[in-house]
Amino acid sequence: MVSLDVVAVFLLCGTLFQPPQVAAFKPLFQDGSVTHREITQMAILRKTAEVCRDIATAQGHDFTLPINNRLTPAAVHNACSTSSALSTLGFYSAITEMYLSNAAVDQVFAFSEAHHIDNEAFSEGRGLITRGVAAVKASVQQESYISARVSLGALCHTLQDFYSHSNWVELGSTAPFSTLIKPDLPLNNIAGPSTPTCKSCTGPNCVDNILPEILLQKKITSGYFSIYSSTKPAGKCSHGGFLDRTSSKEPTGGINKDDISSEHGFLHQRAADMAINATMEVLQDIRLATGDQAFLRLMGLKQTSVLAFVIDTTGSMSDDIEEAKRVSFSIIDSRRGTSEEPSEYILVPFNDPDFGPLTRTEDADLFKKRINSLSASGGGDFPEMCLSGLLLALAGAPQSSDIFVFTDASAKDLELKSTVQAMIERTKSTVTFMLTNPSSFRRRRDASQSQGSTSRSIPVSDIQLYRYLAHVSGGQTIEVTRATLSQATAVITDASTSALVTLFQVVRNPAIAENFTFVLDPSLSNVTVYVTGDSPVFTIYSPTGVSQSGSVTDGPLGSILTVGNLKRVKLNFDNQTGEWKISIDSTSFYSLKVTGQSSVNFLFNFVQRLEGGDFTPKANRPFTGRNATLFVSVTGGDSVTVTDVLLVEASGSDVVNGTIKAVGATDFLVNIDRIPEWAFVVQLKGLLNDSTQSLPSRFQRQSPTQQQGSRFTITAQPNNTIEPGTPFVLNFTLVTNATGGSYTIRARTDRSFSVSFPSSLDAGTDGSAQGTVTLTAPSDTESGTDVTLTIEAEDPESGDSNYMALRFAVMTKVTDFSSPVCQVVSIKADCPVECSRASWELSTNITDVNGTGIVGVSLSRGNGSLSLSNVMSVDGTNVTVAFYNASCCSQEVELVAVDRVGNVGTCFTSIKSPSTTVIPNGSTNVSLNGSSTVIPNGSSTVIPNGSSTVIPNGSSTVIPNGSSTVSPNGSTTVSLNGSTTVSLNGSSTVIPNGSSTVIPNESTTVSLNGSYSVSFSMCVALVGLLVSFLYGRGELES
Repeated sequence: MVSLDVVAVFLLCGTLFQPPQVAAFKPLFQDGSVTHREITQMAILRKTAEVCRDIATAQGHDFTLPINNRLTPAAVHNACSTSSALSTLGFYSAITEMYLSNAAVDQVFAFSEAHHIDNEAFSEGRGLITRGVAAVKASVQQESYISARVSLGALCHTLQDFYSHSNWVELGSTAPFSTLIKPDLPLNNIAGPSTPTCKSCTGPNCVDNILPEILLQKKITSGYFSIYSSTKPAGKCSHGGFLDRTSSKEPTGGINKDDISSEHGFLHQRAADMAINATMEVLQDIRLATGDQAFLRLMGLKQTSVLAFVIDTTGSMSDDIEEAKRVSFSIIDSRRGTSEEPSEYILVPFNDPDFGPLTRTEDADLFKKRINSLSASGGGDFPEMCLSGLLLALAGAPQSSDIFVFTDASAKDLELKSTVQAMIERTKSTVTFMLTNPSSFRRRRDASQSQGSTSRSIPVSDIQLYRYLAHVSGGQTIEVTRATLSQATAVITDASTSALVTLFQVVRNPAIAENFTFVLDPSLSNVTVYVTGDSPVFTIYSPTGVSQSGSVTDGPLGSILTVGNLKRVKLNFDNQTGEWKISIDSTSFYSLKVTGQSSVNFLFNFVQRLEGGDFTPKANRPFTGRNATLFVSVTGGDSVTVTDVLLVEASGSDVVNGTIKAVGATDFLVNIDRIPEWAFVVQLKGLLNDSTQSLPSRFQRQSPTQQQGSRFTITAQPNNTIEPGTPFVLNFTLVTNATGGSYTIRARTDRSFSVSFPSSLDAGTDGSAQGTVTLTAPSDTESGTDVTLTIEAEDPESGDSNYMALRFAVMTKVTDFSSPVCQVVSIKADCPVECSRASWELSTNITDVNGTGIVGVSLSRGNGSLSLSNVMSVDGTNVTVAFYNASCCSQEVELVAVDRVGNVGTCFTSIKSPSTTVIPNGSTNVSLNGSSTVIPNGSSTVIPNGSSTVIPNGSSTVIPNGSSTVSPNGSTTVSLNGSTTVSLNGSSTVIPNGSSTVIPNESTTVSLNGSYSVSFSMCVALVGLLVSFLYGRGELES
């Protein structure tokens, strides 16, 4: 099983005491109401399905999944995936990361008016949203998808709360308030600070408590909220609810729509629907800025397996490096283009005194190049920076990765043991150590040393360290000679497959003779049993009673590979479902692990209850001896029934049973009465309904990574971003069950950024202590870089410890909020009835004016060819010239321009319908059922359906809807639905709804909110009028 505890790595920060349920859409669960979790998940599912539909359409494939609010992760995953064998776990994990980050805002920023847009804090709330969007885009650009998801979840909370806390829905709005995600637009029509907005509710009835003049004038307001004071500005609306003290002051009541029981709960569903649409709108903006493939990676849809290597590059490791190259190249080359191709590659070299850099890429060829560049050299002394390299890989790899460490040396940085263990727990990643010649002396080849060679071996204590870290992660410690390393790397091939699940795993030290059972179900394939240890003797039994000894290489149940301390059994499964047994006897340490491939898996996260009944994510280790709650999500569709969720002792046989409550078809809350003293793994059992069998089949899954409790906790209130070169101060609190006591404090980052912190804290009589960590990113750190800060506290007397792991995105301050501008230069189309016989052309100029500059122009619609060139205008502006050519059968195109900070501009053009549309980013779209060429100097050629009329010097008259103006002096007036366009000697201005602008000097200004459409019949009438007019002028002049 691969699990996820997301917010623990990022937006942490729970407290020992239960925080109150702040006023907002409920975070995770609420009977009968729509929660932040459901809003976020539904928006993700719908937008992801739209992207997959658009990709399929562009490739000429069918996409039949209806896109609505009934989508499920499994349905979207299956519709978007090319192979049904792929696990949905990556998709579930990414969605979970985002909605848990969203839910954490209610705990971390419970009383922040900006985070919930209370108290009319619209400007501050928009600032959080737009900075969050910028952080998401920068993180995606750096392929820091985890940081991007955390930022995205948090900003969506504020965005969604606007629709519950403001009167946007009450104003009758039918679309989201797009200005919240567009910082270049003004926040208009906000109620002034002294403007009354509400009247008191009539008893419990708050249906009409917003003042009529506020509704009539479309003034935007939000409710005031405080649990401490009833003070609010005179006449202002309150949020409402039993925690809001301002709602007892005139005007009484509230306007929130957080759930169906709220004062405006009758509008709860409309507010939730609007919040879904608003979330989809911000997702679309991120999609356009990052591109479809990166967007799908952000959503976790393209995540299969990860190939992650941490490699010792000292002089004696040349053979090991060559073997790492061989096995990685074999995996890449054999799986390229298949559903088993790894979705990400991680590489971290280390020696002494150096480690890194981290290579994290989706490009298999780049990974090949980087690993091919490694060479073994140096390393005069024995221990190396192994744990530093591993920590960097753990922080950089996706959740639930399998990481392989190649070394023949001890770890020099033993002080990082607890930090590495913390990151293993938080990321749920599995670490396997490939140790060559671990307990014997061997010659150390070092070309850099004139003495020729030295000798070294890994002491038993360091082998125990590697075994311990492998144990807590659910990995293995494989000890082999260099001659047999190539055989042992078969486990890397096994682990780098998609949909890998853990069925069972135990470690015994000291060893005892024991019988173990595990259940195989029909969804499984490629079942493999691993036994590691110095002297294990074992026998495997099938459900039908057939047995095979571990000493038999090829037997009735499978083939056994023996190399070093590893025995790998590939079972001849042959659909032998049911309970298998393995008996093991050994005189020393051994481990047993059973894996397979299946779409049925599970995620788990500790959550804590809020006052009011809902839950938010638990940041770190749960309290030992207290009750706790697990939130469990099962992948594999509705065919799964969960019967048991157990905490199983990691190195023993004790079990704690959980009480299960279903909160959805595949989601469950599991109550644990008491967190045990010992380390544990989470085991899940249930029934699997299979159409090929008459009765449900038993199944089991297990988390490979250990968890454990603690008798104290650490909390903090962090930001998601830090600025390079600017010290970031983080206050944290340690809270313990006991009174008094001194605790050792450690703080580190994975990128060796400057960190200052107290070496110890003394808990007072109230059992708490406060500390401060100051983190500084170097001033030249690239925007979008992610960094993980781990703060640990340890009781030196008992050895008990706890930690918090915070992930930040390093962000330079964004000052460019202007979108790129697209200006249509020309459209040339002469399309016959048989569209395949001709093509049409579009030419546009795209600029970023005074912004950061255009970094990319792409097609979001249209299947023609796009070519780009860069020119300098006469005023020194960099202009990207986009030329598009397509078949007349492909009649629409949308260009997307992105600048360096992710601002997006679009340019849509169609020759399908006779209309001209003006896009809010300032681009112009022209379309005619024929051919048209737009020339900016005011003269134009219009050729509808093959006819042509030349209008010299911009003189024309259009008379739609019965209004008319004739101006023979070279001006043109178009009156349509209140909009007026004036053209003077090549200069034109759109004047919407009574406003007016005159632009001289042959420039062109287009209304950002106006549009006009002229039907073909109008064009024919226009042609006739113009011909008559010109003919009349000719008569007069003659």
